Amino acid sequence: MNTQAFEDFLKAGKYDEIVNVSKDVGYKMDEHQHTFDACALITSGQIDITVDGIKSEYKVGDVFRLAAGVVHLEDASRYGVSYLVSRRKT
Repeated sequence: MNTQAFEDFLKAGKYDEIVNVSKDVGYKMDEHQHTFDACALITSGQIDITVDGIKSEYKVGDVFRLAAGVVHLEDASRYGVSYLVSRRKT
C-alpha cells in the first residue's frame, strides 16, 4: 500500500493523527497490549508481530492492524523498522 492510500484508509476508518515511528536494530518488546486500535504502514525495515504464538512478518508496504486489548510481542531486532501509525480510540 502506498502512503496516500494508507492515509485515505485511516481517514475513512476514523483514526487519529498519523505519526512516524522508528525503532533501531535490536528493538524488541515483550507481551503487552494497547487501549486503542492501531494501524501502521511499514516504510522501511521489518517488524514481526506475534499474537497467540503466531508470528507475522511485516515489510515495506505492508500494513498491520492490532485491535485494542490484543496481547502481542514486537520484534524489529534484525533490521530495525520505521512506520507510519495511527490510533483509534475504542
